[in-house]
Amino acid sequence: MLSRVAYRNMTEIVLATINARYIHASLGLRYLFANLRDLQARAVIREFENAQTAKEIAEAVLLANPKIVGLGVYIWNRQRTFEVVEILKKVRPDIVIVLGGPEVSYEYESDPLVERVDFLITGEADLAFESLCRSVLSGQCPSEKVIHGGLPDLKSIQLPYGLYSKSDIASRVIYVEVSRGCPFTCEFCLSSVDIPVRQFDHLTVLAELEKLFARGARTFKFVDRTFNLNVRTANDILRFFLDRYEPGVFVHFEMVPDRFPNQLRETVSAFPPGSLQLEIGVQSLNPEVGALISRRQDFDKLVDNITFLRRETAAHLHVDLIVGLPGEDLSSFASGFDKLVGLDPQEIQVGILKKLKGTPISRHSERFDMRFSDEPPYEILSTKDVSFFDLRRMERFAKYWDLVSNSGNFLKTKSLLWEAPETPFSGFMRWSDWLYGEVGKRVAIELKTLTSHLFRFLVEVRGLDRERVGRLLAEDYQRGGRNDLPVELKGFAASEAGSRRTRIKGAKRQERIVG
Repeated sequence: MLSRVAYRNMTEIVLATINARYIHASLGLRYLFANLRDLQARAVIREFENAQTAKEIAEAVLLANPKIVGLGVYIWNRQRTFEVVEILKKVRPDIVIVLGGPEVSYEYESDPLVERVDFLITGEADLAFESLCRSVLSGQCPSEKVIHGGLPDLKSIQLPYGLYSKSDIASRVIYVEVSRGCPFTCEFCLSSVDIPVRQFDHLTVLAELEKLFARGARTFKFVDRTFNLNVRTANDILRFFLDRYEPGVFVHFEMVPDRFPNQLRETVSAFPPGSLQLEIGVQSLNPEVGALISRRQDFDKLVDNITFLRRETAAHLHVDLIVGLPGEDLSSFASGFDKLVGLDPQEIQVGILKKLKGTPISRHSERFDMRFSDEPPYEILSTKDVSFFDLRRMERFAKYWDLVSNSGNFLKTKSLLWEAPETPFSGFMRWSDWLYGEVGKRVAIELKTLTSHLFRFLVEVRGLDRERVGRLLAEDYQRGGRNDLPVELKGFAASEAGSRRTRIKGAKRQERIVG
């Protein structure tokens, strides 16, 4: 291990960011480091987590005694980054601080965070950061504070995958990409301003994947916004993992929902259970809303593809819907939600609309009276069609849907919530409103407590058969070996239920004999 003195003497550039969680390794930092060329010997990557304090992060950065600190800023780390910058500038005002990342690449003119630093690189900084560092270290600082990274030629960018450490490979998600940009113009998405789509040479990417695989990497998440846009490339990448499949391999892709030709269907169908996850952005099933936000989508193909993927493949489907889009009220959202539940994806992610910096969604603000929070994550507060109170209800709905449906903890029980005469939306909303009235919070609800409440709701509020609810809930709760049954489920466990049925049969037999 390096001593503190050695560490302080050899580092002039610190590349840092604050991840949401440890498992999320920063691909952006690794790109910047990979493209520093000969400056790599004078640089180091430092990753932190939001759970760490600003003082802890600043101390670790200052320990390197750097001349330059580059910070990646995202929607989840903006506030903590601001706090770190404040400390760095007070303790070491001579350090040159450089910001980059989507959170500061747009609408930065009066941003208080940008005001406190020396330079900002907007857009893709893979090459621009190296050039800026070289200028600063030679004493020739640029006169302009804002440097536009632009869209560099991907052929000139060094791929960063060799920078994933042994520890990264063992315990973190390995992020990779074969393209940048998106051909669509969905107004809520930052990718809508990142046109055109540019492709890395996918054979070169495959060679890098081979190296990662040889080093033991088994969990990969592709960050491409439209992975299946180029069907040939998508098929080749999928085949790479299929040909090397072994237990433990897991790959995640974000797919365009209406683009699954036969050759892609065949390849996806061959993946074993638990190895492939597809994230499919539906966002809204209302064609009028789709037209308003410039989202082109073939709804018939979307339904056909999701139906095929669910029935004919073992892929885990993660499908997204957004609450609060312009022109969509709760009735419209409910209709789309019910249709999506009917298609039976394993996960439906219910998200609240955000006004990300740089996106044109705000052009609808006046017409639809859209009001957003000024603080990250910039969520919608109300629209002319959805009140503040209903959006708060939907925030709880989304969280409870994660806990009950997306978690996989209630596979046999969850559909009881929307048995007739309820629909999936109305039934789950009724449960959501009731649960919040009981617990008064959205988070930190233990599984045992949640199970108890679900039993009470289904039996006491919905009036469903106690025996049936208890048996199904007990089966769900005990999946995976849990034995600490809530008190309401005592007697419904598999072993106890068998003994109970035996006792009941014996009692009835005795009644017949006595009679």
